[in-house]
Amino acid sequence: MVAECGSITEAAKKLFISQPSLSNAIKEIEKEIGIIIFVRSRLGITLTKEGMEFIGYARQVIHQMELLEDRYVTSLPAKVKFSVSAQHYTFAENAFVELVKQFGEARYEFYFNTCDTHQVLEDVKNRVSDLGIIFLSDENRVVIQKIIDRIA
Repeated sequence: MVAECGSITEAAKKLFISQPSLSNAIKEIEKEIGIIIFVRSRLGITLTKEGMEFIGYARQVIHQMELLEDRYVTSLPAKVKFSVSAQHYTFAENAFVELVKQFGEARYEFYFNTCDTHQVLEDVKNRVSDLGIIFLSDENRVVIQKIIDRIA
C-alpha cells in the first residue's frame, strides 16, 4: 500500500493503522531482510531498486494467498488479475477502461499504473504488471534501448 500511495501516512489511513506502527513495521522488515525498500524524503517515499524487486515478489506471494483463499476458504472461482503499467497516455487509459467494461470485474481484477518509462519497464521485468505500454520513436529509441539493456 505504501508503494501504491507514495506516502506512509496515506497508506496507514487506507490500512486503518497508525503511521508510526506502519513506519516501524517497514523498518523491521528492512532490518530483517537486510535491504532498504523505501527512500524517504520530504516529498514522499519511493522504492529503491531492491525495493522494487522485493515488492514484485511480495505481490506475487499476496496474489498466491488470495488465490488459495478464493479457492479453499471462500469457494469462489479465482479472479484473474491483469495489470498494466504505462506512461500517461489517454489512449491507453481509454483502451483499459473499454477492456474493463468488456470483460467485467466479476471474473477479473484489473490494475492500471501510470508511471514513467523506467518504472513501466521495471514493473514488467518484476512481474508487477502483465503489460507495459511505452512510446518508442526515432528520438528516444537509443535511450530506451539502453534502459532495457541495463535492466534486462
